[in-house]
Amino acid sequence: MIDWKAAFARVRSALMRRGRTSDEADDLVQEAWVRLACYEKERDVVQPEAFLMRAALNLSIDAYRARASRGEELVIDEVELVDAAPTAEAIMLGRERIARLSVGLGRLSDRTRDIFLAHRIDGLSYQEIARQHRLSISAVEKHVAKATLMITSWMEGW
Repeated sequence: MIDWKAAFARVRSALMRRGRTSDEADDLVQEAWVRLACYEKERDVVQPEAFLMRAALNLSIDAYRARASRGEELVIDEVELVDAAPTAEAIMLGRERIARLSVGLGRLSDRTRDIFLAHRIDGLSYQEIARQHRLSISAVEKHVAKATLMITSWMEGW
């Protein structure tokens, strides 16, 4: 016979070690218990405590991913406001990354840069670019590959 009180405490403790608050851990344990009970109606569960632990951890991961994709939450009197805007730090890092990319693009030859941007930014096919610049498709491929390699190595480690 399983000591459910101890099992719940172990699962709750595991969730809290992974950064969940006491209330969040309680909610996740309860939701995992409901899933176990529903699953047991249709199938036999050989190790219910292991099922409960895995279900709670999976629910915790799902909640984390959902929160990360929605943005930061602010709860005011049971009203949830979601701020999906990037943080000031993310904006600053993005601007620095763009500035670094701009310098890297400036290091390319004019023709290579034009071909690279026509393909990556304007979305033109190699054939269209070849026609515009009076080059072979192979030459266009080489320009794009050269630019990609140079930009990638320029941005690497940044």
